[in-house]
Amino acid sequence: MAQRVVMVVDMQNGVFETPRFDQDGRVARINRLIQQSDLTIFIQHREGSMKEGATSFDLLPELHQPAHAHFVTKTACDSFWQTSLTQRLNELSVKAFVICGCATDYCVDTTIKVGASLGYRITVAADAHTTADRTFVSAEQLINQHNEVWAALSLPGNVPRVLSCDAILTEWS
Repeated sequence: MAQRVVMVVDMQNGVFETPRFDQDGRVARINRLIQQSDLTIFIQHREGSMKEGATSFDLLPELHQPAHAHFVTKTACDSFWQTSLTQRLNELSVKAFVICGCATDYCVDTTIKVGASLGYRITVAADAHTTADRTFVSAEQLINQHNEVWAALSLPGNVPRVLSCDAILTEWS
């Protein structure tokens, strides 16, 4: 059976200083994925006051953190750019993963597109990523639009799958 891997992007205290759409619901669904996964990889953004050791850098306290989880620190929207992520995925023999987290329109989006271009088989947890309202569009609209875009990426042979957490968990059972 393939590994059930979940990658959780930027679910940090400092990121959530700005209100995010359906925070409690997204955290609950992410926790369900984490609890059923074989492997969890947390991606944490380091920038400004969000530095290792600072409360703002820490993951949200309500997020389940398994003892065997892996952690990767990034400094850009792209979780692969100048990080240990590719090396870590290779060491763990990970070729496919489910992605969730924050922010839909920045770090989650960039990581999905770069990861798929690198050949990783990505499943987006459609109801387990979030963002903030922006000047011209609501967070909910952004989430729905990105789910639609990811499911239709022009990437022959490796279009990301976009599924609800319930559908992912059903596949995993």
